[in-house]
Parts: sequence; structure tokens; C-alpha cells
Amino acid sequence: MVDVVVDVVVKILLENLNQLVMDNVELIGGIKNEIENLCDDLSEFNAFLKQAAMVRSENPVLKELVKSIRKVVNRAEDAIDKFVIEAKIHKDKGVFSKAVHYKRVRDVAVEIKGIRDKMREIQQNKAHGLQALQDHDDSISRGGEERQPPVVEEDDVVGFDDAAQMVIDRLLEGSGDLEVIPVVGMPGLGKTTLATKIFKHPKIEYEFFTRLWLYVSQSYKTRELYLNIISKFNGNTKHCRDMSETDLALKVREILEEGGKYLIVLDDVWSTDAWDRIKIAFPKNDKGNRVLLTTRDHNVARYCNRSPHDLKFLTDEESWILLEKRALHKAKCPPELETNGKSIARKCKGLPLAIVVIAGALIGKRKTIQEWEQVDQSVGEHFINRDQPNKLVRMSYDVLPYDWKACFLYFSIFPRGYLIPARKLILLWIAEGFIQYRGNLSLECKAENYLNELVNRNLVMVMQRTLDGQIKTCRVHDMLYEFCWQKATTEENLFHEVKFGGEQSVREVSTHRRLSIHSSVVEFISKKPSGEHVRSFLCFSPEKIDTPPTVSANISKAFPLLRVFDTESIKINRFSKEFFQLYHLRYIAFSVDLIKALPKHVGELWNVQTLIVNTQQINLDIQADILNMPRLRHLHTNTSAKLPTPANPKTSKTTLVNQSLQTLSTIAPESCTEYVLSRAPNLKKLGIRGKIAKLMEPSQSILFNNVKRLQFLENLKLINVGQTDQTQLRLPPASLFPTKLRKLTLSDTWLEWDDMSVLKQLEYLQVLKLKDNAFKGEHWELNDGGFPFLQVLCIERANLVSWNASGDHFPRLKHLHISCDKLEKIPIGLSDIRSLQVMDLQNSTKSAAKSAREIQAKKNKLQTAKSQKFKLSVFPPDSDVQTAS
Repeated sequence: MVDVVVDVVVKILLENLNQLVMDNVELIGGIKNEIENLCDDLSEFNAFLKQAAMVRSENPVLKELVKSIRKVVNRAEDAIDKFVIEAKIHKDKGVFSKAVHYKRVRDVAVEIKGIRDKMREIQQNKAHGLQALQDHDDSISRGGEERQPPVVEEDDVVGFDDAAQMVIDRLLEGSGDLEVIPVVGMPGLGKTTLATKIFKHPKIEYEFFTRLWLYVSQSYKTRELYLNIISKFNGNTKHCRDMSETDLALKVREILEEGGKYLIVLDDVWSTDAWDRIKIAFPKNDKGNRVLLTTRDHNVARYCNRSPHDLKFLTDEESWILLEKRALHKAKCPPELETNGKSIARKCKGLPLAIVVIAGALIGKRKTIQEWEQVDQSVGEHFINRDQPNKLVRMSYDVLPYDWKACFLYFSIFPRGYLIPARKLILLWIAEGFIQYRGNLSLECKAENYLNELVNRNLVMVMQRTLDGQIKTCRVHDMLYEFCWQKATTEENLFHEVKFGGEQSVREVSTHRRLSIHSSVVEFISKKPSGEHVRSFLCFSPEKIDTPPTVSANISKAFPLLRVFDTESIKINRFSKEFFQLYHLRYIAFSVDLIKALPKHVGELWNVQTLIVNTQQINLDIQADILNMPRLRHLHTNTSAKLPTPANPKTSKTTLVNQSLQTLSTIAPESCTEYVLSRAPNLKKLGIRGKIAKLMEPSQSILFNNVKRLQFLENLKLINVGQTDQTQLRLPPASLFPTKLRKLTLSDTWLEWDDMSVLKQLEYLQVLKLKDNAFKGEHWELNDGGFPFLQVLCIERANLVSWNASGDHFPRLKHLHISCDKLEKIPIGLSDIRSLQVMDLQNSTKSAAKSAREIQAKKNKLQTAKSQKFKLSVFPPDSDVQTAS
């Protein structure tokens, strides 16, 4: 099969090679002409590769041809990457003698000549390969270059309401003993979907003080599961690192005994042995604890409980309703397509996953009878069965636009069942080179569009959304994961997965471009792997452990041409000089405990686009002049980062303006100087953490004025940390806020509600989050004016008692999230807001919940067939009243 990454990976390598030449003109010096000639040769293959990508062919000539192209492009990239590193190191040492330079130039020129000779061989074979290609109409919609809004799918799935209620009743009823309720059904029937729906139900959230979700799978490790449970409670498993499995089980039992009533979901259990080994850690007391278990094996289900819940297949009618919703995004199906649509739904035989995946294939088609007839004919009567899941997924996969396929396969580089932060995924796609500059969209917007389209085509599941509807975390279904993993690792050589006991993994490292580490990094590195071909090192170690000081040095020596270095799951407390010679790095993410400063050598990594630092320290001193890193786009830290400022900024020679930087989050208030912020003119997101008084005090207004000068700033976070020295914080005038501000988050600032008069003047404000006593005072009275464009309002942990407002104050509000345990009533006038779709109340009083239901009742009366359904969620729930509609 000659599709995706055959083409996608080689195409990306070609584009990266061209970019490499442009980025390093200074260093490649004498071999520039040879490299440009090579790029010209390589570029001839672009059209050929794209055509090959569109055709599914078993032609052996074509398959071998594409393999040859991949090898020669990799060789070219390796040669130039190594030369750039060597040239940079010699230049920095000041010993870049002409003799050494010219010898290395000659060596590389000879190497490139050999590569070009190989290219000529491939040219001769290309004619045979072209004969294997069929004419193929690339009629797939690309969605244009406009930023696409996310399609927010419904939380519930057709046909699951009755099943959810039955299982919820079983969980809430019964004896005080530990009980297990297994949900059993074939792959794709919706076991995990049902379990998720139950797990998030308000009654379940209220009844069970502790709720844990554990993904088990066929390749489970009991020890990892125990550590996972411990980390949910303690956050850190360092003290448990050397404990035996038996001691870990006792530790888990002790934790669960001390806590309240618990519900634990064990998702995807494959064997009775797995249940026997896990259950010994679950205490059997009279608290009414429950385990919800999903499995595809009826023997496992009956072993755990003689009366498991058998998940039913959807009826033909339910199947059609689901297909229509997912393929047409809730629009009514045109009459001329209904016959084929119902036929497709019937052939899916009641399997929800089959329906939503095929709906994804229909999304890629034009809404014509011919297109739908083609899919109907492709889905044969015996197409859907448990032995042919790949055929099902391939139907949607084959119609994906050319650029999206590698992005989809990349999901399998994460562990199975892993909740993937959408922002992390997008930044990794960019660093890997999957997202290329075309049109007017930024790389981030383009990548976000790709992710939304994969969701819209039902290939990716959204697990969490932000309050304003953006994707927060996501994953792929197990069946789709299996397809991606098989294709990425066995067919396309996209990455190599390193597991425990990985002797084979160490031997195979040299043939792969990306490594996904699922075992102990320390154990893996101790085996002294080596691979100059490796470009990405992603670590998903199950334990967040401290690593020996030598780890960063050993990784750097083993893989000197890395572009992606992601070790957030472990702690690195020392960086070697070799690490700062990884000049091709684009993405760096790591966690530290002991490091209080980021050394200035980080600034020498001129290719870095994303820098993520997680630390336990209250402050992080960044000694590197990161604004001098020309390609840096995002700096993320979970602490207050202090950026360097020269004693006399006006005489400083390092005044490079970083046009690429979009995110600084979070930095110290004292770093908001003109010297810093004037050098990041295109900043879109700014997070400030520390003593916010330093920013807001009238005497310090010059600092906030520097923030105002950020003309493109859309998202601002102000997080107050430490004492306010008894000083009452006051917001600066609205005229000092950036003019294009769309999102504002305030935390622990203890402002007066009167200061809301300032925020009302921010005419473009769409999202306002007030967290952890951002405002103080028991009464909030909205008088004249309001928030004309506000769509999301979040108020958490405030001592607010009464709130007077009307719908006129929030004419465009869509989502209201309130978590105030003293608030007596939600203003009834909010029911007049036609755009209001969602209202969440957490830790609310009964009177507040009652007023919210009055709003709900009034909204439902006004609801029309075309208007968005209003959803109300109240926690803790009132058992006598429906909490959601």
C-alpha cells in the first residue's frame, strides 16, 4: 500500500531540507551551491510523491521507488545537519581554521555528489513508477485558508441514555460492600463512551467523593496502575519508587481506606488475571465503594460479576439518526441522499464506532447522490466485523487531505489511552515540520484547523473543552489507535516505540527518526543507544522520577541532531554542555525540581520554537536572553519567570526584536519592562505571575503601560502570588489595557467589584475568568452599561452573596460558569439572553440552584426549533430535580 507518509514524510523532509539551507546560509558557506543543486534535484519529486500519495497501489516498483527516495533524502538531511553542527561548534571555539573548514567542505561536497548520483539512479526508475500511478481526482475539500471554528459535538451519543441510567442505578443502589459492574461488548460498541458519560454524571460526581479513571489495556503493568492511583492523591510518587508491587498495593489500599466513598473505572480489561492482580489494592469496607469495568470479553465480565451489563447494538433507526448527526453536523439530510444514507447506516450493523468513522468519510465527500452511492457500495453487507477493523478506518483515512495524514498517524506516538493536551499536540506538529507556511494563517491556526477537522470527521475524540469551546484534551479510539500505530511503526517508519526490556529497541534506534519512550529513560540510556538519524525524543515514562546528572549528557551525545526533546514526564536537574550544542532543537519541554535558573547557554539554541519549563520553584531566573532567539514562538512556565534586563537598556547591544514570539507565560511583573516587551511586538498571549501590585500601583503604571503597547495581545493572565502588603489593588484605567484584548484571567487579586466598571470598557473582551478571589465583596451591582461582546463569564471561589444584573448587561453571553458557595441567586434577567447556551453551577447554594432552574424553565419556553438547546449543570445535584436539559 503506497499512501501517507511514504509521501508525507518524504515531502516534509524535502521542505525541511530547503528550510535548512535558508536558515543556515552563514554556516554552510562553501557547500551552498552543492546543496542548492541537490534541492533542485529533490524538488522534482514533489509532484510525483503527491500523486503516489493519492493512489493505493501494490506495485512493487512504486513501493521500492518511494523507499529509495526516503533513504536518499534522509542521507542528504543528515549530511547537512551534521555539517551545520560542526561548523557552529568550530566557529564558537574560534578555531575554525581554513584548512579544517575546506577539508570538511570537500568531504561534504563528495558526500552530496554521491547522493546526487543516487538521485540519478532514482530518476531512471521514476518512469516505471509513474506507469504504476492511476489517474486520481484530488477533489478533496481543504477548507480554504480561513480559520475554521470548532464543531462542538454533543456530549451524549444516540441510544445511550437508557444504558447509562441502568448502570448509574446499579452503582448507586446495592449493598455497602465493594461491588463491580462490568460493561461488556465488542470493540467499537461504545463501552468507553458509556463509561465516560456515567463518570461525568452529576449524581455520580456527588455520590462518590473519590473518582478515578484507570486505563488498563492488554499490556497493563500492575505497578504502573498502582503508581497512577498514588499520583492522583499525592501528586508525586518519588517516595514510592523503590517499593515492591505488594507494598504499593498496600499503600493504595491505605489511601483509599482513608478517603471517602470511591468509584474506580477500569477501562479495557482483557483478562481475569488483570482483575485479580488489581483488586487486591481495593479495600472492602461498608462505604458502598464501586468499580465500573469495561471489557470486550464476556468471560472476564462474568468472572467479575455474574450479571454484567451487556451493551446493545443500535437499532437501524438509531444508527441512521447518529449517521445523520455526525455526517451532516445536525443538519437535516437532503431527501435525495436519505435512501443511501439509511442503507449505509443499516450496513454498520448497529456499531457506533463504524457509524461515526464512516460519517467522517462522508464529510470528505460532496453532498451528491453519486458520492453517497459510492460509499454505500463500498460498505458491503459483510464489511463490518471484528476481523476487519482496518478496512473501516481506512475508508475515512483514504479521503483525508494530503497534509493531514501524518498529523493523524502522529496520535499513536503517545501511549494508548493517553489524554493528549491539544496545545502540546499542535506545537509538536509544528516542530516536526508537519505544518508548513502557506496562505495567511499562522502555523498555530493552521494546525488548530487540522485538529478541528480530524474531530469533525470523527477520527479524534475530544475529552475536554475549555469554557469557550476550544479543544483542551483529546485522544483516538482504541480501534483507530491500532490502525495508526500499525501504519506508523510497521509501514511508514514514522517512529519507534521503546518499551521495558528494550534490547531490541536499542539495536533498532539507528534506523528511526523518532523515538517514543514508554519505559524507564534511565534504563534505556544505560544501554548506550546511539543514532544520528534520530530527530525526536519523546518520553512518556510512567513515573515522574529524578534522573541522574548524566542523563541529559548521554541523550545529547547519543542523538546529536535532535529537533524535539520532550521529557516533561521525568525530572532533569542538570544540563550538560553537550545539551547546549543541540543546535537543531525546535521543541524543548522538561520538568525540574532543583534548578532555580535557566542558564544563558539556552539562548544559543537559535532554532528553538517552543520552550516549556515545569518546576517546583516559586521563581525561575531565566539568564538566557530568550528574546534574542529568532525563531522562539512560545515560552511556557508554571512559575514566575524573571527575564534578564541589562543595567542600562539604552546602551545594550542586544536589542534584537523577536517578530516570531507569540506567548510569554508566566513571567514576573518586574519583567514587564519596555526593554522586554518592546522586543516582542507580535505577542498574542501574556501571563504575569507574582506580586501584581508591582504592576498595578499608580507609581508603577509605566509597567502596565508597556503591556498596553502590545498591539496584537489577545490573551492576558494576571496571577497574584504572595501578600499584597495590605495594599488594596485597583485596576488601571481601561485606556492602559491592550486594545485588542479578547481574553482576561484574574486570580487572587482581591479587587473591589467597583473595578468591574473598568472591564466593561474593554470593547473586544469575549472571555472573562475571575478565579480564587479575583474580586472581593458580598455584593455586585451592575448599573449602566455592560459587556457588549462577552461570551464566557467564569467566577470561581469568591465571597459573593448577591448579584444584580439583567440580560442587557451581557447581550452575547454564551457560557456562564459559577463556583461560589455563598451566592444566593442567579439574576433571573439572564434568561432574556438569547445566546446563552450553557450554565454551570458548582458548590452552589440551594437557592442559587433554584434560581438557575427558573432561568432554565424560562429559556425552554422561549426555545424555538432552530435555537441552541440550553444546558444547565448543578453540583451538588438535587436528587429530586433534573440537573441538565
